[in-house]
Amino acid sequence: MRVALFLTCVNDALHPGTGRAVVRLLARLGVDVDFPSAQTCCGQPQYNTGYRRQAEPLARRFAEVFGGYDAVVTPSGSCGAMVRELYPRMGERARAEGRGDGLALAVAPVVPKTYELTEFLVDVLGVTDVGAYYPHTVTYHPTCHGLRGLGLGDRPYRLLRAVRGLRLVELPGAEECCGFGGTFAVKNADVSAAMGADKVRHAASTGADALCAADNSCLLHLGGMIRRMGAGVRPVHIAEILASTAEEARA
Repeated sequence: MRVALFLTCVNDALHPGTGRAVVRLLARLGVDVDFPSAQTCCGQPQYNTGYRRQAEPLARRFAEVFGGYDAVVTPSGSCGAMVRELYPRMGERARAEGRGDGLALAVAPVVPKTYELTEFLVDVLGVTDVGAYYPHTVTYHPTCHGLRGLGLGDRPYRLLRAVRGLRLVELPGAEECCGFGGTFAVKNADVSAAMGADKVRHAASTGADALCAADNSCLLHLGGMIRRMGAGVRPVHIAEILASTAEEARA
């Protein structure tokens, strides 16, 4: 199986360690991962801000870059949902506007083989115990795109429960949005901050050492709130937990 890592803009610029964690994790499971250097933004910022036509070249580029792979894995529910949910809509819109089937045909092959990391682990590789060791108390925030867009369900929980040394505690109000929402955090800053503060208070109330999620964009927002509020919890991407081993803990 030829597998490619779609790292995403946010991770590439601000959280490259998450990408390295994905590669370590998949290599431990016997999966060789390519990193196509021609990859770029999926077009979500443009699309969600209303510049939908401007997002189309990025969708085409994604299809060109990743089209030759059997699976595309991304540590981002939001970018995964962009490809799976919105690329087909972009193709339908172009067709409805009389611009032909070119975009729809271009993205069709890559849409069904793009997976968020936990989907790939559970559904494609068929594993929940990935051999991880993380001796900390963790609470999990199911981000909006993963929860409502991709329907990740209990996949992240199953993976976390199988991690040795990890104690998973329930997050109150888990299904509530953290308040980031891309440009929502800029256009509605006060509401966004209030939602983020609620999420951080809930996380702190669990006594967890780490607040885990499958999207670094949400964790970036929550991490800022955590620092401002002085909450005793740290944001951690699920890939970094799943990539951790007892050997690394002893090092």
